[in-house]
Amino acid sequence: MRPEDTDRLDWDKQGGLLPAIVQDALSRRVLMLGWMSREALAATLRDGRVTFFSRSRQRLWTKGETSGDVLELVSVEADCDADTLLVQAIPHGPTCHLKRPSCFPTAPGDFLGQLDALIATRVRERPAGSYTTRLLDAGPRRIAQKVGEEGVETALAAVAQEDDALLGEAADLLFHLLVLLRARGLSLADAIAVLQARHRG
Repeated sequence: MRPEDTDRLDWDKQGGLLPAIVQDALSRRVLMLGWMSREALAATLRDGRVTFFSRSRQRLWTKGETSGDVLELVSVEADCDADTLLVQAIPHGPTCHLKRPSCFPTAPGDFLGQLDALIATRVRERPAGSYTTRLLDAGPRRIAQKVGEEGVETALAAVAQEDDALLGEAADLLFHLLVLLRARGLSLADAIAVLQARHRG
């Protein structure tokens, strides 16, 4: 959404506020529901961090302003009635004030996207003892070698082994491919964008 598009929204229906559903841009999991005023939406679009209007405090508040658990903006989209917003964001830390990833504990999400987000965290934090950390420390060449090995093992399992073996090898291949993408500064979303562009073409 562009700043000039905000004038087309139906601000009058709920007294100058619009409900804003926040969704994890990577895992597609619903994270929370907040409310946005014109000023909150303008601040969100301007600063790239999701900002709401607090109905209890009667002021703007940027998610994470005290906790540090910010929501990095990816996109904002209005629904067909122009009275509800869908905010795609990347969470940096738990979204819920109870320190849970989502305010809706059982909200479904795309596990592959969640795994990609976890690998991105490993890239930043490099926790000791993590297999992913060891792979990242070894560098893209070694990770690429692992992807090649897992690809061969997946192909062999497809022609010579039972379904369980094929599924296990496919899971290993997907994991190592995600790590390789992140080691190169890329993500699952980047690869999906290429697939989407090909599909549209």
